[in-house]
Amino acid sequence: MVMSRPDADPAVATGAPSGRRASRRESRRESRLDPQRAPQRTPLSRKRVDTVVSRSVAWFGIVFGLQAVPGLLSQYALGQPLWSALAVGAIYGSLLTALLCSTIKRWVVGSHLLVSFVYVVALVTWPFFLADPAVPQQGDHWLYQLTTVATATAAIGFRVRGALAYLIIVPLIYGIIRATPQGGGGPWELGLFNAIYAIILGGAVLVIVTMTRAAATSVDEAQGAALDRYSRAVRQHATEVERVHVDSIVHDSVLTTLLTAARAETPEQKALSAQMAANAMRHLDEAALVSPDDGSTVRFRQLADRIVTAARQMPVPFSVRVRSLDTRVIPAAQAEALYSAAVQAMMNSVQHAGGPEVRRWLKVSGVHGGAVEIEVGDAGGGFDPEQVPAERLGVRRSIVERTANAGGQAALRTAIGRGTVVVLSWPVFTAPDAEPSSFDEAGGTA
Repeated sequence: MVMSRPDADPAVATGAPSGRRASRRESRRESRLDPQRAPQRTPLSRKRVDTVVSRSVAWFGIVFGLQAVPGLLSQYALGQPLWSALAVGAIYGSLLTALLCSTIKRWVVGSHLLVSFVYVVALVTWPFFLADPAVPQQGDHWLYQLTTVATATAAIGFRVRGALAYLIIVPLIYGIIRATPQGGGGPWELGLFNAIYAIILGGAVLVIVTMTRAAATSVDEAQGAALDRYSRAVRQHATEVERVHVDSIVHDSVLTTLLTAARAETPEQKALSAQMAANAMRHLDEAALVSPDDGSTVRFRQLADRIVTAARQMPVPFSVRVRSLDTRVIPAAQAEALYSAAVQAMMNSVQHAGGPEVRRWLKVSGVHGGAVEIEVGDAGGGFDPEQVPAERLGVRRSIVERTANAGGQAALRTAIGRGTVVVLSWPVFTAPDAEPSSFDEAGGTA
């Protein structure tokens, strides 16, 4: 009898290239012939936007700094020589430093903060270092032409709230100084007008920077969500392919075992049939406990979100608590195993702990060493692990062994009348000479 394999490819038997390889070659050929079908990289991302914006602001500072040079030369003698030399050197040196750092993409935030800080120091100290306070100043100080540059660099260096505070406070400081005798003794209306004008220009730059960053962040989040969905689809496809492969092997193994058992007459033949059946069951158990690993990773937060969503979809309520999860990642195969084990623990609680009146909870938390811990518990009737029949393999198979194969650990705390708590942790942190913790069988699906 010839059995057809579900995963066999007829093209292989005829010597033709497999459909999958041919499809890939055809796709590459079409991409070369039609450039619009070739995969395009996303042109917008937060990292790229930050680079472009920081360089633009740095060049913006250089251009405005050059425009301020005529006023600087005409007013240079109004300040004390030492202060004028230090102020000019510090301001223009910081602008060049910001341009250099933005170009090499190193210390970008710090260099722009340096420009903002140096400008504030120069602005506040300017009235105290006049060469001759009796000589009146004509027009605005040359520092005023760099106010927008300072507010623009603050938009790069500070967060939105800090940049907004800088945008309002620094121009107002100039307006106040401009109305004092040391600042030229202009009318307060003129100082207020100058401050408002600088705030409007700086606000436009801040709005552009903030909106561009927000748009880039939205694109990154959407792209990340799409990649997560794609990775999940890939894992599901790999699982389905593996399942088909296992089914075909089991189908052939079971059929061969049944034929051998049907023809067995001697004790040796019967023993061989029993051995073949045991081998088939062992291979099935091993295949069921191993998830395909495609090398992808997921964040702890994404794993927690999936488990929390599953808890909220249960027919009975669970109290949910998530805390102390950082940005660490976990391999996708291990995350899938922990997710399946947690869902099985919740299903066991729903089936065996009692009705909706029983208090149930789910806790997902980050612990020392960058690990994750998942606790599923209830205040139901509990059970005696010693009384669970040996043939009940649900918890041992779906929770304990699955978690252990993923490099984690499962622990059970239960007693009659005291509820049940299942704790899953990944990875395992134990001393080398520590004895492995025992896990008694709980009631579950076979």
